[in-house]
Amino acid sequence: MDIASILFAFISFGVGAFIVYFLLSKKLSNQKVSTDEAKAKAQEIKLEAQEEALKIKEQAENYVRKKTKEVDEKERKVEIEKTKLEVKKQELESQKKINNELKANYEKKQEDLDKAINQQIEKLENIAKLSKGEAKNIILGNVEKKLEHEIGRRIVEAEEKIKSDVDEKAKELLVEAMQHGANDYVAEYTVSNVEIPSEDVKGRIIGKEGRNIRAFEEQTGVNLDLDEAPNTVRISSFDAIRREVARISLQRLIKDGRIHPARIEEVVAKTKAEIDKITLKEGEALCHKVGVYNLPSDIVQNLGKYKYRYSYGQNMIQHTLEETQIGVKIAKEIGVNVTTTKLACLLHDIGKVFTDKEGSHIELGAEYLRKMRVREDIIKAVEEHHEDHPSSIEGAIVQIADTISGGRPGARYEDYEKYAKRMKDLESTATSFEAVTKAFAISAGRELRVIVDAEKSDDESAIKLANDIADKIQKNYSYPGTVKVTVIRETRAVGVAK
Repeated sequence: MDIASILFAFISFGVGAFIVYFLLSKKLSNQKVSTDEAKAKAQEIKLEAQEEALKIKEQAENYVRKKTKEVDEKERKVEIEKTKLEVKKQELESQKKINNELKANYEKKQEDLDKAINQQIEKLENIAKLSKGEAKNIILGNVEKKLEHEIGRRIVEAEEKIKSDVDEKAKELLVEAMQHGANDYVAEYTVSNVEIPSEDVKGRIIGKEGRNIRAFEEQTGVNLDLDEAPNTVRISSFDAIRREVARISLQRLIKDGRIHPARIEEVVAKTKAEIDKITLKEGEALCHKVGVYNLPSDIVQNLGKYKYRYSYGQNMIQHTLEETQIGVKIAKEIGVNVTTTKLACLLHDIGKVFTDKEGSHIELGAEYLRKMRVREDIIKAVEEHHEDHPSSIEGAIVQIADTISGGRPGARYEDYEKYAKRMKDLESTATSFEAVTKAFAISAGRELRVIVDAEKSDDESAIKLANDIADKIQKNYSYPGTVKVTVIRETRAVGVAK
């Protein structure tokens, strides 16, 4: 029985008694009757109060009994749930034990299985007299051979899809870019010769005990060859600007007639100052043509040195102008950063003017541009313009524009020995593959025709061979433009009539 319920019952009984007493007192005070009547009335009220109190007590007891019954019922339900939980706990413990036993059995069986597999492998190796690695190589070789037809077919499908989606658009874009940026010029050959009026002038150039020629070579940094041809002085130097300063200075000295060390120093100094003005002017003109402004004057000065710099006979100013125009056109067409592309094209060969330092023109150019605080994305495009896979689209555009400008017919000339070596390298690369019988490099190394043995190769494998040769050439050699690999496989049938 709930204690709170019992207290509630007694409180209710007390409240009822108090109410009865209050009513009785009120009635006695308000009624002015005789003593007998009052006693009778009091007795009546007392009886009523007793009845009311009994009624309230009965209600309280009924309420207490009801609450006691509810509490007992709840306690019974709790005991039942407790019993169920105990049963469930026992079931879980039993299931856990079973699971542990199953796990142990599985691990033991897995261990036995691994052991059996290893024993079988050892037996197979002993029977076949092959190691696991050798057997794997044989299997993979057989699989590759079986899949050769599938590989060739998929290459054809991929090439056809790429061509159908990209070929026409790429052709239109490149042709339009080349038409927009092409300049009318041919390769220039840089040999600096100065004509002299007579053999007597050679003696004055040499001077007493050779003092004049030594002074001239010290001031200009070139070598003078007076024995190459009559009435001609040949000037040689790896630096085109030094050669130009020497050429102009020598012409002025011959015209002036006063050839001595002091005069040589004066004329050379004056000529150098004039060349500096010319290079600055040429640099400003180049920047103006491509629409680049606010470059540091030192960069503009070095760009102007392109006037006297040639790469394989191609003048650097014309090459840079052409490349920048082509690069800008491509960048506009495909929607990339035009400013970055333009500056990277303009500055891509600036390292070639630093002829007095060691390193490739890419390394020297990147070092110089970082010193001049040029943006890193532009420097990255400059650094990667001769790499196979530039990291940015702007770098790829610089590479494409440079290849178009330098690789088109008539733009450059190359040393014959290097040309012959490249042809031999291309042919030897092709003949290094097993199925190839002959290889011929044609079109100045822009196409490689490969003859394969028809019995050792089929149509699908010929397609794969062409791609494999192209990949090897791309990885191992650098070249202007592209090299087209054509694999020729023919079957001949011969009949003899007797």
